[in-house]
Amino acid sequence: MINYSPGSFISVAGKKYALKQFHFHRPSEEKIDGRGYEMVAHLVHADQQGKLAVVAVLLDEGKDNALVRELWNNLPREKEKEFFKDIQIHVADLLPVDRSYYTFPGSLTTPPCSEGATWFVLKHPVSVSAAQIKEFSNLYENNARPTQPLYDRVVLESR
Repeated sequence: MINYSPGSFISVAGKKYALKQFHFHRPSEEKIDGRGYEMVAHLVHADQQGKLAVVAVLLDEGKDNALVRELWNNLPREKEKEFFKDIQIHVADLLPVDRSYYTFPGSLTTPPCSEGATWFVLKHPVSVSAAQIKEFSNLYENNARPTQPLYDRVVLESR
């Protein structure tokens, strides 16, 4: 998990959500048309009342990703160990050019899996290299919650 400095936000339906942190899962916890992806980055935002909006950036094997390379170069070499290093990144560099998305109400994917999060799954994946996937997998082989059924949730699509 990477805690993000204040100042970045998204606006949804007139509400402002500040980016608090982002983290990665392998494999992706989301699927599009039944297809899963190698990894996913979850960008966790909160409004002033504490309501959460999570942007999911799907990551697929392809070319090296400069932002991921910078993060991996500064990862702690033991999982569950906190590591503080002052590096500057811009998480927007992780986003695809086309920012169209699917949205639905859901829960967090880590315990206690609290309901009440609004999800925005970007439709277009971003590339990470096979070496970057392997390096993450060496520390976190499978840290993903299985994809959950829709139940009565409605998935909307941006235009």
